[in-house]
Amino acid sequence: MPHSRQVVFGGVVCLLAGVWLALSATPASAQFGPIMTAAGPINRSMGGAATGAPVSASGALLWNPATLSKLSSSELDVGAELIFPHTSLYSAIPAGSLGPLGPPVDLAGRSTNQNAVFAVPTIALSYRPENSRVTYGMGAFALAGFGLNYSGSPTNPLLMPPPPAGLGFGPIYSQYQVMQIAPAIVYDVTDELSISFSPLLDIGMAQLDPAIFAAPDDANGNGFASYPRGTHSRQAWGAGFSLGAYYEVDDWGLGASYKSQQWFQPYKFDTANEIGIPQTVSFSLDLPSIVSIGTSYTGIEGVLLAADLRYLDYANAAGFGDSGFAPNGALRGIGLESILAASLGAQFELTQALTLRTGYSWSQNPVTSPQATANVASPLVVQNVISVGGTYQVTNALSLSAAYTHAFENSVSGLITLPTGAIPGSKIKSTASADMLTVGATVKF
Repeated sequence: MPHSRQVVFGGVVCLLAGVWLALSATPASAQFGPIMTAAGPINRSMGGAATGAPVSASGALLWNPATLSKLSSSELDVGAELIFPHTSLYSAIPAGSLGPLGPPVDLAGRSTNQNAVFAVPTIALSYRPENSRVTYGMGAFALAGFGLNYSGSPTNPLLMPPPPAGLGFGPIYSQYQVMQIAPAIVYDVTDELSISFSPLLDIGMAQLDPAIFAAPDDANGNGFASYPRGTHSRQAWGAGFSLGAYYEVDDWGLGASYKSQQWFQPYKFDTANEIGIPQTVSFSLDLPSIVSIGTSYTGIEGVLLAADLRYLDYANAAGFGDSGFAPNGALRGIGLESILAASLGAQFELTQALTLRTGYSWSQNPVTSPQATANVASPLVVQNVISVGGTYQVTNALSLSAAYTHAFENSVSGLITLPTGAIPGSKIKSTASADMLTVGATVKF
């Protein structure tokens, strides 16, 4: 078997292994809402800027596959990211605010997330046959997610036991993860212009306890309805597509991409009512369409500068854009707003072997004050993220990369809102930040 075919075969084997790993991965915060800002250490260290900058196969397959044909060669790109989230929840209820059921004194407390670390794998393959205008790509990476685990509390009102023993929901747990498989085909229309098409396949998993998207029930007849658990869930399949274009002129690169809404099957949960009778509930949760434009500049020797601007349409994605409670007490959705996001990146080739990078990403906060309660289990409020990293060329074919990322603390606060309405004088505040360490390797062939 020729050497290049061996490499491609090995890449396919690694890709299958990456798919298995990604299925067990758990994405977390420091994103554009639930959407990951970057894929792999190179793209991460560039702040996620990739729409108009052909730097890595991972970043290209996430944001604009049309740039794959402008990579210096075919390559296999693998990475692993460890995310260390820092999340807390504060809530307060004034005395007498709930009438005869209310506390005789003010109640207030703060709790921290008990989850320690999340692992996120990435793998991407770019292959261009000799003397061909077509480039092929295949990627598997974590596309979106969040997760937290708040233990019950005797002082934090929202985490107190549910009525009649207390006033809250009890412990709160969430786990949401989406892995995307992204094949791509890129065609060079001219030496300067490339276009791409990618059919996208998604595998999602969602868990939430208590399952506030389901109707509460009072099956035991004690006069207090409660929400069921939502931890015994089934995987949901989703699909969409992306289109991309990339154009080079002089020292400038210009890119644009459209990633369609990712339409999912309803997530189904096997649960039970208050007296243990089995029931199945479902919840629709689609990922938003994303429009990206980007540019890069290479007019300074050894330097690449890149910038991306994106629009993420959460308001029109089922589950994320829906808001409020239905008449039966079930939460319709977490009410995220559509947002603008930006990424900036710079790459410096210090020597033939060593390249350094730095990046910054920013987004509008998709969680507004009226939706603070609905997003207790999804505190997707981080807005400012910085990254630094580098690549060391071990051989002509092999390079190793690493990146460190810090997502600065941000918060959202508002009134505690229940199906019966907002509690006057109450307060809820979710705070989130994160640190990330990303490592990886690239094999060129």
